Amino acid sequence: MAKLTIEEIVASLEEMTVLELNDLVKAVEEKFGVTAAAPVAVAAAPAEEEVAKGPSEVSLILKAVGASKVQVIKAVQAITGLGLMDAKKLVDAAPSPIKEHISPVEAEEHKKALVAAGAEVEIK
Repeated sequence: MAKLTIEEIVASLEEMTVLELNDLVKAVEEKFGVTAAAPVAVAAAPAEEEVAKGPSEVSLILKAVGASKVQVIKAVQAITGLGLMDAKKLVDAAPSPIKEHISPVEAEEHKKALVAAGAEVEIK
């Protein structure tokens, strides 16, 4: 079997779908008895520094709906992935948690979307 160059390997990886890449990673892990999780532990080190600065998990709470209820329902539906009726029930039950145990960055992004829709939101 001819030895592949690095450029050829990279070119073939570029053509693969995410599912094919996932299968490749699993096959390499099995074949060589390694795990691809090691780089994640290295990447988690900066997150530990952030924990000292503030909370690592927060909850996004819908305090009040505001004037445009339909827009708030649509925003809640997009954030949570719920169906229309479930999102409406969640909005009608305000104050209620929209998402819990999420990163502060994700919570800020969702808060911006909800505030833009006219809702009053709190991050705890």
